[in-house]
Parts: sequence; C-alpha cells; structure tokens
Amino acid sequence: MHLIRKSGKNPKHYLCYIAFFMSLTFLTIGWVLDDNEETIRSGSMGEEVTPILLTKIKNEMISDELPLDINSRVDLWARRFANDDKWGFEEILSRSGIYFDMITAKIGERGMPKELIYLAMIESGFFPSARSSASALGIWQLMSSTAREYGLRIDSYVDERLDPVRSTDAALDYLDFLYQRYGSWYLAAAAYNAGPTRVSRVLKRYAGGQFGEESLYWEIIDHLPIETTHYVPKFIAATHIARNSSEYGLQITDIDPYAYDVVWTPEKIRLKDVSEFLGVPEELMYELNPQLIRGVTPPGELYSLRIPVGESNRLIAALGLNNRTLYRADD
Repeated sequence: MHLIRKSGKNPKHYLCYIAFFMSLTFLTIGWVLDDNEETIRSGSMGEEVTPILLTKIKNEMISDELPLDINSRVDLWARRFANDDKWGFEEILSRSGIYFDMITAKIGERGMPKELIYLAMIESGFFPSARSSASALGIWQLMSSTAREYGLRIDSYVDERLDPVRSTDAALDYLDFLYQRYGSWYLAAAAYNAGPTRVSRVLKRYAGGQFGEESLYWEIIDHLPIETTHYVPKFIAATHIARNSSEYGLQITDIDPYAYDVVWTPEKIRLKDVSEFLGVPEELMYELNPQLIRGVTPPGELYSLRIPVGESNRLIAALGLNNRTLYRADD
C-alpha cells in the first residue's frame, strides 16, 4: 500500500508553507534592484549562498528547452530561496516528490518544457487545498471560469481544481494555449498569472503588439501588475535552486508519490466508511480524493473513486456483495 507520507515536520505547520509562497510576492515591493548586478561568489557552508553562477547557468541554457534568463530580479529570489527562506523552500521541494512523476509525465506527453512543474511550486507549494484571496484553487491555482473552460467539473459535490491529476491536465492545456498565442513561455507564464487580456494590452501599448520573443517579458515587466513582475523571476529562481538543491545544501525528504487504484463506486459512498472498511487512515482517502468536497461520491451516478494501491479487489467485492459496512450518505 502506498501511503502519502509527511516529511517529519508537524502537519499542522503546512499552512505556513502555503503562506510562505503566497506572501513572497509582496515582500520585495519597494526593494531597489541593481540592474548591473550579475553575479558574485559561491558561498561555503555557513555563509550566504549566492545561487547565480553565470558560467554554470549559461551552460544550462544551451540544453534547456526553457531559457533561464539571469538578471538581478532572478538573483534576488534565488538568494531568498537559498538563504532567508531556505527551510520553507526545503519543505515545499520535499512535497514536490508527491506529484513530480505525475506532472512531468503529463508535461512530457505534450512536448512542453519540463521546468513548468515549478510554476505549480510557486503557485501553491504543491498543496491541493491552496486557495488564493481571489478564490483560485488547487496546486495550479485555477479560477473557476478558466477551470470550466478547460473541462473541469465544479459543483456542490466535486471541484476538480482540487484534483491534482485533472487540474494538471487543465493547467497544461491552458499554458499550451497561452504559448501558442504569445510564442514565449515567459509571456505565457505572465498571462497565466495576470490574465491574457492584460498582457496583450501591455504588449500592444509598450511593445508595439510584438510577440514571439522571451525578451519581451523583460521589456514590459515594469508595466505589469506588481505580482506578475515577480512571477517569472521567482519561477526561474525556483527552477534553478530546485535542480541544484544539493549544491546549495538543501535537505530534501523523500515522500511517496501520488499513487492509487480506481474503483467505480455507486452514489453517495462516504470516504469515511471506505477508510474504515479498508483499514486505512481517513486522511489518506481525502488526500487521494481532494476533489470530493463533501467527502462523499456525488448522487445519481457512478464515480471513479481513488483508493490505496492494492485495495481495489477488496472494495470491488464489498460493493458487489452490497456489503453493509459501506453505507450510503443518506442511509
């Protein structure tokens, strides 16, 4: 059985990690950046680590599908992740192990840059229950209008923005649409954050309506909303630090990946009852099925319920025999 294992810290503290990433956007307002600053030294243990190693980064850019532009804005966030916010970054990077294989497989199927997984990192810290002040939800922080446009179900029983699998499909489809529109992953990311209408308006006014070049993001950056001016630099910095975590002394805890079997169940089957029947923690059933916002399968339909790996035969047998240990929500 594959249980989703926490990383050793108190689970109650995970809300702090969500706040960690959502608050970073606003911490640099008013900071002065030196546009001529390129790089400094590589710190040893106990010293401040300076993540921007230009020779190494430029070599990475040769082989990466997604370019990693390096400037003082990126350097600012890389320093924060590797130093001031190192503990929080370690925790979020550990959590990425839950969804890493699933997300990167879907990215690969679409032929998209593998680095896009780190957009989910800066969006939510890989917390399916993350909610923004604008009511965006899930690891990809999708608004309800966008989610519905890309085929996600949202009703009084199911909100698939909370489903790591289905929301990843929708988010990647949306990012692909944005890339086809702008011809630039940086502009696509900016539009993912601020909305395509706003990015297109800024491009028309300050870049003559041009698109297709990654450099355009940096040309219009000061005309974008303050959160969006930090969004792509955070994304680039998080990508570099995550890929070189051992170099910067980050301690990453292994966490079992998101793995499950699927069983089609009748209506109104409660997650609590399934957990008791299978002898697994109720929390695990909610982790596998976060989209079931009432903790029960929806009425009037069969539903594909996710259960721990290896438990499908037992549950199928129980459902087939109409086992009364599995009560419906209205019984």
